[in-house]
Amino acid sequence: MAGLDDLAHVVRAARARPQGAIVLLHGRGTSEYDLAPLVDELDPERRLVGITPRGPLTLPPGGAHWYVVRRVGFPDPDTFFASLARLGAFLDGVRDAFGVPLDRTVVGGFSQGAVMSHALSFGAGRPRPAGTIGLSGFIPDVAGFQLDLDDLDGYPVALGHGTYDPIIDVGFGRAARDLLAGAGADVTWRESPMAHSVDPAYLGELAAWVERALAPGS
Repeated sequence: MAGLDDLAHVVRAARARPQGAIVLLHGRGTSEYDLAPLVDELDPERRLVGITPRGPLTLPPGGAHWYVVRRVGFPDPDTFFASLARLGAFLDGVRDAFGVPLDRTVVGGFSQGAVMSHALSFGAGRPRPAGTIGLSGFIPDVAGFQLDLDDLDGYPVALGHGTYDPIIDVGFGRAARDLLAGAGADVTWRESPMAHSVDPAYLGELAAWVERALAPGS
């Protein structure tokens, strides 16, 4: 599968025929293994296939990345658009390899991975996944990138951010919450008294959220 093979990735198989998929995108400077343990946390019954791809860039101080950081909130256009295209093809590969369509797939991520998840879900001209998780990220502002927030009524979005995040200020998360909720999305929000990290206390709530997002008729 060309799209799936284009990015190194880890697969957590479902117990049986997958009822859906969850794709998690890591943050800056880590790898496909960073968020892999969260798949079991978000899908403890193993009803879904879980896939965690690796960003295509390797930059100092090491690890993988999705785009070059010039200024927080404003990804470098060239690397951002290149990764967005590869991720779109990767999601097509998930569909082809596992027989799970995008409307049965939850896309989410942490930090840069959250930024790319928002781009995949809300970029103009892009098909929308079943739900979107954005942890400690922001909705990107990139020259030439346009949002499509039409038809978001009831669309499931789960956002989380640390109040004391020194890397991506919590204001970015609050702005994403307000923008998406204002467009009609059903936004779950958790602001935690912590820095730039995933709140483990939020994972149980997110597992229930994933189940609801992929429930029949949702």
